[in-house]
Amino acid sequence: MVANLSVLGPVGEHAPQRMSLLLVHDDAVGWRSSQFNAVAPALPWSSFRYPPAEGILPLSARSAAPAVSLALRRTSRPCTSQCAAFADWQHLRWQSESGVMADGDWTVERGRTYRSVRALGYHERVRGRWGWPELGGWVFGFANDHEMNPADLLGPPAWAVVFTLIQPSRSNDEATSSVMLWRQGRLTWHFPRRTVSVAVEGTLDRDLVFCVPPLAATFGTRPAPAIPRRLVFAASMGADAVALDVTCRTAARIVNPSETSLQPFSVHEVLGDCTIEGICSGQSFSFATQAIVEFAGGANDA
Repeated sequence: MVANLSVLGPVGEHAPQRMSLLLVHDDAVGWRSSQFNAVAPALPWSSFRYPPAEGILPLSARSAAPAVSLALRRTSRPCTSQCAAFADWQHLRWQSESGVMADGDWTVERGRTYRSVRALGYHERVRGRWGWPELGGWVFGFANDHEMNPADLLGPPAWAVVFTLIQPSRSNDEATSSVMLWRQGRLTWHFPRRTVSVAVEGTLDRDLVFCVPPLAATFGTRPAPAIPRRLVFAASMGADAVALDVTCRTAARIVNPSETSLQPFSVHEVLGDCTIEGICSGQSFSFATQAIVEFAGGANDA
């Protein structure tokens, strides 16, 4: 499941524009999505808010499916806040938190509901002022170690990783990247841009990329750049290192209207099989899991 709740603006005398999207994937039926007007609470759950909002997150399409009703709770601590500045007047600031536990019901489509599902995910908050094509694009992803001790299902994952790569369109000097490593719910390493390397191999078959939300075709968006079939992020400082190797399986292309131009841009939510290995404070670790990777870009061919 991917959920995005955003408040855009205000600009001048105009009221803020609120957008919300709920996207779910089921191996049996594929991707299902709301429009950009998913029903969401006025004050949704966030681990970054104090005092925290109610720990129940109800989200649904206006047509009632897909829909989720999740009890959310944090098991880990957030990373340090990061900021990227570009195009003189534009910037974004985000904060990430791994190991968010969700318990509840998932409705993928009418007649297909899963009850009392437990899932392990991720939460982030992004603020700033930016637009396209200046932002260019980004690559982002996360992976939690799901192999948890059954007696400790309330605790954090043993390991978790979040990685980012932001590539503004104006100058390569504005690019920024990081890899963050959590151990038992605590941020252990924040590898900065100069320590990170990225590699891709092949392209994901376009027949495995599905366009959402249902009305996306009305934007008349041109084909987007191909998604890599394999993505590797690696980072190291001193004796400590971590490497993520993601093989992409399927992707949902979210076609977004641009706030600053007539050219839409695309966000691809990609599911993949991921292997992670590394060494931290002399302790070697490795695990295999599922990862979600997000590729964004496309405005003015960015």
